Amino acid sequence: MIIALLGILLGVAIGLLLPLSLAATYSLYVSVGILAAIDSVFGGVRASMMEKFDPVIFISGFFINALMAGLLAYIGDNLGVPLYYAAIFAFGVRLFNNLAIIRRIIIENIRKKRVE
Repeated sequence: MIIALLGILLGVAIGLLLPLSLAATYSLYVSVGILAAIDSVFGGVRASMMEKFDPVIFISGFFINALMAGLLAYIGDNLGVPLYYAAIFAFGVRLFNNLAIIRRIIIENIRKKRVE
């Protein structure tokens, strides 16, 4: 858990120190990919809190979800159909679902500590 938090802090620090700008045409693909990656991170945190974390599943899901979301947005863009909405909806729902489960686990752990 500590390693994950350090990784997040390191990523934020690098992002703030190394300003990177992308062309506006890629912003849709990158944003959908980032949403998928964030969903994977919250899924990893949830799995870790439930003591079911598998690094191979996490790493493969992280990259495959991000690439698939970007590819879906790209294909939809070429077809003139906003397919990225499907990725936004799917990963958004999963992200908030994982967040809700993480919140419940934290609350249950706090309640257990108070009882002991």
